[in-house]
Amino acid sequence: MADDPSQWPSFPAPLAEFNGETPPSPPWFDAALARAPERTSFDFEGADIELLTWGEVGKPGLLLLHGNGASADWWSFIAPFFADDWRVAAFSWSGMGRSDWREAYNADQFARESFAAAEAAGLYAAGKPVFVAHSFGGFPTMLAASRYGDRLKAVVLVDSMVRPPELEWRGPPKRVTPNRVYPTLIEALGRFRLAPPQGCENPFIADWIARNALKEVEGGWTWRFDPFMWSSFLMEDRGPLLETVTCPLAMMWGERSRLAEPSILGYMRGLLPPGSPQIAIPDADHHVMIDQPLAFVAALRGLLAGWPGPDAA
Repeated sequence: MADDPSQWPSFPAPLAEFNGETPPSPPWFDAALARAPERTSFDFEGADIELLTWGEVGKPGLLLLHGNGASADWWSFIAPFFADDWRVAAFSWSGMGRSDWREAYNADQFARESFAAAEAAGLYAAGKPVFVAHSFGGFPTMLAASRYGDRLKAVVLVDSMVRPPELEWRGPPKRVTPNRVYPTLIEALGRFRLAPPQGCENPFIADWIARNALKEVEGGWTWRFDPFMWSSFLMEDRGPLLETVTCPLAMMWGERSRLAEPSILGYMRGLLPPGSPQIAIPDADHHVMIDQPLAFVAALRGLLAGWPGPDAA
């Protein structure tokens, strides 16, 4: 691999210094969280799937898809900025967030799970929705855009990189042990880190994410995600998927992201449909919505104001 995350420098845990206290947050963040979503769930192929929605049914549909080990709440401080003009939804993939775990996972099921979330949220009431997918969430979204693109108005990939086959990422190491149980919430919060490794200049966002990523169990606190998901999930090459998407596609990335190497961006540009928008978010690493949330909102708002246009409706 051209840049192996296992060899990256380590970064301090962003919440350790707060000793369980909530870091101070700016007014915009508090106002966004105050515009709380409706929290529901829906059944998909035997699993109860967590669903968050904002805005009115009947407005254009916008589905936000999170990355590996994350949850719908990674979008809770982003989605409200779109709720006046869109019917917005975010859901937690099975095996993550407050969604049920499965015995086995596969990419096509995840792609179909995303469409089920869009249907359950009422995103099709005004026509085809737009999917915005971060990191790992981009993989089943690319598959959806390749195999089921006629059901999508457009797709935006957010720091979801496609490497050449010889450098392709096949997923994290397979786990053989369950998630650790921490005796106290303070200790659990103090262990939270972003993956792949990077710094975090907005600890108030990390705190929100970490608290929603934990659940209380016998003996303490542990992470919600299924540690054994990658025991069955396989990552096929994404290049052929990206090359065969059948709906408009745009890409965004953090300008500092170590996943967005010039050679990788060059490879992706050779696969994108002609005219696909490409937007780098300044002073952002891989986790764009954490690093530069307002810049990300502004960029996505600007993109969606004029793209993909009426012909894609």
